[in-house]
Amino acid sequence: MNKLLFVLLVLTLFSAGCVGNNDSGTTKVVDRTLQESPHIEVIHFHGTNQCYSCQAVGAYAEETVNTYFSDELKSGKLVFKHVNFDLPENKELSQRYGAAYSSLWIGTYTEDGFSAEQDTNVWYKIDDRNAYMSYLSEIITKKLVEVNDQ
Repeated sequence: MNKLLFVLLVLTLFSAGCVGNNDSGTTKVVDRTLQESPHIEVIHFHGTNQCYSCQAVGAYAEETVNTYFSDELKSGKLVFKHVNFDLPENKELSQRYGAAYSSLWIGTYTEDGFSAEQDTNVWYKIDDRNAYMSYLSEIITKKLVEVNDQ
C-alpha cells in the first residue's frame, strides 16, 4: 500500500507542472513595444516529453482552429503553432509569452501593442473533445472580434 501511495504522489507532483494553478483561468502579459499587423496567435507551448494531457491540449487546439477558423488561418488573422520551449531557437518566443511549462496561450496583436493570455481552463475540458473545442472557439471568436474592431 505504501508503494501505491508513493507512485500516486510522484505522478501528482510530476503532472502538476503540466497544468499550473490559476484561479481565474488566465494569466495576462502585456508588451506595448511590439507592433505587428492586427492578428491573434494561439500557441501550444510544450516540452520535449509530453504526457497525454499535454498532447491532448495541443491536438484539440489545433483541431479547433483548423475546423472553425480556416479562413482566418489563410488570411493571417489567426496563427496557430506548437512550440517546444525546451529548444534554444524557441527561447525568445517562450519568454515573450512567459511560457515555462506545457500551456496554451493566446497572443493578441493590435494597434495598442501585444498582450498574451494563458488559458488554463482548457485543461479541465480535455476529457470532452467537443466541450473543449466549443469553449476554445468561443474564446478565439471574441479575440478575433477585438482584432477586427481595430
